[in-house]
Amino acid sequence: MTARETDLNPFSLSHGPLDAAALAAAGQDFVIVSREPADTGLAAGVTLLPILPLKDTVIFPETMMPLAVGQPRSVQLIDDILRGDKQVGLVASKDPDIEAPGPDDVFTVGVLASIQKMIKAPDGTLRIVAQGIRRIKIDRFVSVEPYLKAEIQDLPDVIEQGTELEALQRNLVSVYTKIIGMVPYLPDELEMAAASIDDPAVLGYFIASTMRLKTGEKQELLEEVDLSKRLRRLTALMNRELEVLELGSKIQDQVQSEMDKTQREYVLRQQLKAIQDELGETDETQAEVNELRDRIEKAGLPEDVDKQARRELDRLAKLPPAAAEYGVIRTYLDWIVSLPWSVVTDDDLDIGHARRVLEDDHYDLEDVKDRILEFLAVQKLKREVSGPILCFAGPPGVGKTSLGKSIARAMGRKFIRISVGGVRDESEIRGHRRTYVGAMPGTIIRAIRDAGSSNPVFMIDEIDKMGSDWRGDPSSAMLEVLDPEQNGTFRDHYLDLPFDLSRVMFVCTANVLDTIPGPLRDRMEIISIAGYTEEDKLHIARRYLAPRQLERNGLKPGQMTITDPALRLIIDSYTREAGVRNLERQIGAIARKFARMVAEDGRKRLTVSEKQVVQFLGKKKVFRETKRRTSDAGVSTGLAWTPTGGDILFIEARAMPGSGRLILTGQLGDVMKESAQAALTYVRSASDRLGTDPEFFQKHVIHVHVPAGAVP
Repeated sequence: MTARETDLNPFSLSHGPLDAAALAAAGQDFVIVSREPADTGLAAGVTLLPILPLKDTVIFPETMMPLAVGQPRSVQLIDDILRGDKQVGLVASKDPDIEAPGPDDVFTVGVLASIQKMIKAPDGTLRIVAQGIRRIKIDRFVSVEPYLKAEIQDLPDVIEQGTELEALQRNLVSVYTKIIGMVPYLPDELEMAAASIDDPAVLGYFIASTMRLKTGEKQELLEEVDLSKRLRRLTALMNRELEVLELGSKIQDQVQSEMDKTQREYVLRQQLKAIQDELGETDETQAEVNELRDRIEKAGLPEDVDKQARRELDRLAKLPPAAAEYGVIRTYLDWIVSLPWSVVTDDDLDIGHARRVLEDDHYDLEDVKDRILEFLAVQKLKREVSGPILCFAGPPGVGKTSLGKSIARAMGRKFIRISVGGVRDESEIRGHRRTYVGAMPGTIIRAIRDAGSSNPVFMIDEIDKMGSDWRGDPSSAMLEVLDPEQNGTFRDHYLDLPFDLSRVMFVCTANVLDTIPGPLRDRMEIISIAGYTEEDKLHIARRYLAPRQLERNGLKPGQMTITDPALRLIIDSYTREAGVRNLERQIGAIARKFARMVAEDGRKRLTVSEKQVVQFLGKKKVFRETKRRTSDAGVSTGLAWTPTGGDILFIEARAMPGSGRLILTGQLGDVMKESAQAALTYVRSASDRLGTDPEFFQKHVIHVHVPAGAVP
């Protein structure tokens, strides 16, 4: 038998009679039960009182509260007391989940209450209005059936009059006034009602009944007999509530501010959309902006790059597509999001695998292979290693470019190649600034974009053939690219953003080192690749060149075989080079002729001999110089160095009557001219020992000619 507080407003009930219209506002049909008002006090000497347990509800003296009564025993209790003095003891249940609380399930301190109004609903439940009279304490329960009855005694307040009590009373009114101003559900009339109450005990009960306090806190206030302590405790609870309200108000203001900002932005965007629709700028522009925004979010950009990209995107969103700057910003953002800022391929650190790849692709070149394997070994021990900057220097055709591809394959990295031969503009390396029409990034950034990785093997071909003119010196721009201390923040003029090149493995190639500026050469690790000997070329032709040409020309392995004497003939009489590029061309020419034979005549196999080499390739193109008759006067043999290896030169000299001059022909260089002059000086100074006439050199002109002087 329990009662619950209803959703009816207790404050409206305390200001007037409870009529049918007021109760009908609860949404139910009620029947009014006529009755006379009950006395508000106990009869003299009566200490036995029926007890009605309340769930989650505490009623204070001098307050009025609407209650819903639904348990059959509780309904019987109300019916019985309405036939008598209409007085009941109201106490709170300790556990609201207990349906039928017993003596041990309720608090011992409650209120003596009078039933002022009662309405019976069609479902048999009751709606009552109870008014608290004064506090009571249960001494003992005398019965539990048909409902609880107990002997009670009054529990008066302990009051110490003084200035402290007055101060507590004023403070309560002040804090309560602030709370009323911040709580929408508390009407302003409560402020006047509180100010008109002179009794501090009644004021405390009134405020406590209108505050949203926990049941335990209300019960604690009800049980406190010391009025000063009760008011202090109530003040503390009110201050806590005030702090919560102030914090909630602050949060609400912040949320409202954000909502206002968002709503304002939404309204402005809708207005902008309407304007764009009116101008014919449809959703296509917004879709493009949204696409770029998604790409920026997914690109994994560094923080400073992300800020710049979003700044430019905001500018783009405000521009009409017809604006000249729209296309510039659109292209700029497209370049930013297409670069592999955070895309890194995992290195294959299997040194055995790398060694096999390098051996399969190239013959000899042990220095280069050892350097690559050393780099992989260091990276295996220390993960964060800057990529080496290598420069392969050697004559054409020795495999410098193809070696870069093999390095990338051995390491499991992407490979990208650019050629800087003939580059004379510094902007080709660093790009053009966006202020120029048709500006674009330099070759470095473009190649990184094409590679799709921030750590590729990057080959810079023909680095010795860069030039310079009034547009700048590209070799100076290369200093930043190839300097490990600077390339971690390489800044292209077009992007104007730092891009990390420190993880890139740069491999440069050059034919000669003399034309590379000293500062640039100092930043590279030079690895010289010499020309191949005849035996090397023979091995390379058998193992690499012939199988590759067979495959390229649609022939099966073993379908065409070139004998070693035939290969030597090709090497000696049809090519003269340090590398094997022309050798491969000649083998390819033979393979194509055999492919024609297969296609036309159905030829199955061919073994190429020396005779067939001459038949396929024609007359010999290269002839070895042989030592001429050394007995002929005026002919001498000299040695020369060429990129293809050592060679001999024949030097011819003649004397004729004249004024004692020295004539040199054959397009000789300065060193050879000076050597000829030094030789003549030596002969003249040693004329006595050599038995020559000193007057001979004054009366004759000496003509020295080197027929092949310009060839080396």
